[in-house]
Amino acid sequence: MATLTLREIQKSYGSLSVIKNIDLEVADREFVVFVGPSGCGKSTLLRMIAGLEEISGGDLIIDGQRMNDIGPADRGLAMVFQSYALYPHMTVRQNMGFALRLARVPKAEREKKVAEAARILQLEPYLDRKPGQMSGGQRQRVAIGRAIVRNPKIFLFDEPLSNLDAALRGQMRIELARLHEELNATMIYVTHDQVEAMTMADKIVVLQAGVIEQVGTPLQLYHHPANLFVAGFIGSPRMNFLKGRVTGLDGTGLSVDLPSGARVALPVETATVGTGDAVTLGLRPEALRLDPQGPLGGTVRLVERLGGLTLIHVDLDRDGPVIVQIEGSDGTAPHQSVRLGVDPAAGQVFDGTGKALPHLVRHPLTH
Repeated sequence: MATLTLREIQKSYGSLSVIKNIDLEVADREFVVFVGPSGCGKSTLLRMIAGLEEISGGDLIIDGQRMNDIGPADRGLAMVFQSYALYPHMTVRQNMGFALRLARVPKAEREKKVAEAARILQLEPYLDRKPGQMSGGQRQRVAIGRAIVRNPKIFLFDEPLSNLDAALRGQMRIELARLHEELNATMIYVTHDQVEAMTMADKIVVLQAGVIEQVGTPLQLYHHPANLFVAGFIGSPRMNFLKGRVTGLDGTGLSVDLPSGARVALPVETATVGTGDAVTLGLRPEALRLDPQGPLGGTVRLVERLGGLTLIHVDLDRDGPVIVQIEGSDGTAPHQSVRLGVDPAAGQVFDGTGKALPHLVRHPLTH
């Protein structure tokens, strides 16, 4: 059992407030990812959980016990940092067992735990190597193994993959997901990379300026973002945003007119908007398609051919630039005039405050 509860958690440096009344529940065995731009407070929050930063206000509770005044070594947590922080003169075996040796764990038990961690992380052939003889991905696995041998209640990861190249990051994402399943442990992971968050998390916590903007599963955040910030941050390529005004309301949703005169109807709730209100239309790249009869017209500026899919950058007539994601073998070329259709069920509408209007029918995978 390893649960975490944050109740009105605050962190201030003098008059500067960086974490502002955060409430959060992390369930036993959940993989929770804190995500947000640089400076949003995600690493500070993780360090507060670890006991490396003092809590200015609120309660931090692990397995029902208030931990505000408990030191890092006694919280039953293990943290993996962005830097590997391995001892270069020690072998992998010695690095992984060092904390156990300091804790005076008997040698036989220590070796058993190191061997088990090496098996889980597929490091058995490298136990007698030193860090300088290993790749970046292997060294990061050693750092994770150093955490595993401590058998912590909760694993904390602070951007552990950011020093790796793209191929290694992809491989390590898969390995961390497998590790979570094999250890059946509670994990909290910090990253600025929303692709890491989408591919690994059971639950994503989106932070901005020390405040939680939204908490939910990856697909909930992708298909039903709470506001413009979450919509723009989650998803790659990012969501397209078009300014418009509400021109019609009824029981099936509303119509939005764009500066070009194009009209788009979307099935969203209308209780908080009225005719003439300024709104923002949000369209994921896959919600747009090439359609000679479509309401949006423009000129192709750039085509990115990525193999299985193609990204078409279109400058719309008076409505701004958009990215369209289509099937990879399409032959559309730059400077070509195109018209675009819209999938109404995949569109979003945000009111003047940036808040999303709920869909009348939710995406079937987000319930």
